[in-house]
Amino acid sequence: MPVDASLLEILACPACHAPLRESKDGAAGDGASDAPGEPELRCTSDTCGLVYPVRDEIPVLLVDEARRPA
Repeated sequence: MPVDASLLEILACPACHAPLRESKDGAAGDGASDAPGEPELRCTSDTCGLVYPVRDEIPVLLVDEARRPA
């Protein structure tokens, strides 16, 4: 299930405070996600670019839980 649009409007990257956008790329194959295609929140900053997991429809906005995109 996608992240609610009104919630996505107010969320920001905890590391750099840039807006986040939803991504359904998932982390298949790297062990960071249980199922391929799970929604993630990706930082829109070119310098940061962290990807935060969404577990049970709840965004996990912890820098320690984020991954760097490949």
